[in-house]
Amino acid sequence: MFKEEALKAIAEAKEKWDESVGEKVKKRPERHDPFLTGSGYEVERIYTPLDVQDMDYLEDRGFPGQYPFTRGVQPTMYRGRLWTMRQYAGFGTATESNRRYKYLLENGQTGLSVAFDLPTQIGLDSDDPLSEGEVGKVGVAIDSLEDMEILFDGIDLSKVSTSMTINASAAVLLCMYMAVAEKQGVDFKDLKGTIQNDILKEYAARGTYIFPPGPSMRLVTNTFEFCSKYVPNWNTISISGYHMREAGCTAAQEIAFTLADGIAYVEAAIEAGLNVDDFAPRLAFFFACHNDFLEEIAKFRAARRLWAEIMKNRFGAKKERSMMLRFHTQTAGCTLTAQQPLNNIIRVTIQALAAALGGTQSLHTNSYDEALALPTEEAVRIALRTQQIIGYESGVDNTIDPIGGSYYVEYLTNKLVNDAKEYIKKIDDLGGAPKAIENGFIQWEIQDASYRYQRSIEEGRRIQVGVNKFRMEHVPVKGLLKVDPAIGQAQSERLKKLREKRDNEKVQNTLAELRRVAEGEGNLVPPIFEAVKAYATLGEICGVLREVFGEYQGSVGL
Repeated sequence: MFKEEALKAIAEAKEKWDESVGEKVKKRPERHDPFLTGSGYEVERIYTPLDVQDMDYLEDRGFPGQYPFTRGVQPTMYRGRLWTMRQYAGFGTATESNRRYKYLLENGQTGLSVAFDLPTQIGLDSDDPLSEGEVGKVGVAIDSLEDMEILFDGIDLSKVSTSMTINASAAVLLCMYMAVAEKQGVDFKDLKGTIQNDILKEYAARGTYIFPPGPSMRLVTNTFEFCSKYVPNWNTISISGYHMREAGCTAAQEIAFTLADGIAYVEAAIEAGLNVDDFAPRLAFFFACHNDFLEEIAKFRAARRLWAEIMKNRFGAKKERSMMLRFHTQTAGCTLTAQQPLNNIIRVTIQALAAALGGTQSLHTNSYDEALALPTEEAVRIALRTQQIIGYESGVDNTIDPIGGSYYVEYLTNKLVNDAKEYIKKIDDLGGAPKAIENGFIQWEIQDASYRYQRSIEEGRRIQVGVNKFRMEHVPVKGLLKVDPAIGQAQSERLKKLREKRDNEKVQNTLAELRRVAEGEGNLVPPIFEAVKAYATLGEICGVLREVFGEYQGSVGL
């Protein structure tokens, strides 16, 4: 991009500048040495064309909407439509969560994002003894189609995009959503949304798995196959780096581990007989956004470029949509502090702005009180208004990739691509992401990075405002949202009534058919759908699969 004579002149001028700055630094030292990014990369004083002299613009950057998509997946990006403002919400009963969804939609939210409670995430009914004390706590309790009907009561599924953060039991919850749509008279082809359905990161960083990896991957690829035929506008997986980043990994590790999982899903789908260009356009991703503003922007740009390269060169994808890395972003929960919680509004604003400048397709902004409890209506409204002010008042949506071309951001983008490639090669050498998880490599890398980050805070090398600097006397926060512990009993009573009024012979017949298919090699989604429509419960459906597949017993990383 730069002529050799120009680069030589810049190098000579920079050398003189470095000397003059060095003399000044002797008299007035810089604030600390070295300066580091959030991931621990050392940052130089200044970046110039010398740091990006090997950049091939068309090959490495290109134009928005074209390979390698570094600058964005859509040709007009936010000039055409802003990102989807999708606040993650759900707590207590379906009735309470339905009320919150309507409140958010009335306040300008443009998509729904469902949080499920832990029993739902691991395929247990609310009246299961193991569910005691957890029903409705960190999300909404969904036991059957009846709950899903209440959750979306008065919400037209043909007009809203819905994301569901569910993994091990994703196929069951998708079938419940489809059954609600069917009752509303909505054609499956008109359904838009995403199920997370990313089981590999559960083994690596989160823990809400049910079945061993083999059957779990079968459920994932069965969902790919079914949706490619019947629910073509649904994103069948959201391959998630978010939870690994929350557990402590660096930006480069977040890219690498997420894309390595993506590679494993693509390989599994191809092995199951699917054509890459039939399912790849509906793959989606999910990333965190942390406080290091410029590193995070570079991370998103690097991830797009690297995934496009992987899909084109490794898997021979032909469709441009198969090479697009479309992603949802959530601001970083692990950066929120219980101390001086209003400070979290500023943290979330920085992170949300980085996500927008990085080209996200949808965004959830955390509420300032989430380090203490589930968010109140006031807190979630402020979080949503944060997105709206960025989208409608800041002007960052007026042009595409406005930070692109910054010598520092382009340098960081290159570095993150190269470092992520090194990690992916290590994972390939271990036999792929499932093997790397099985032998503890990914867990160890996350734990090590997390330990180093925490030590830097404890030793004061990394400042966390209100925690290790600028502290104040703690003032208790009033008005926090509390989930009624009686919800568990109420859900159990509703389940008892459901089992009394439904056609139990039909339920048993559908569960027997599910068992038959599970013991064979057929697609599991159709029999799950029939069981759901008969009002079989989540626990009953997952119970059949547990009996056939067994349960996975997790192990601690090395």
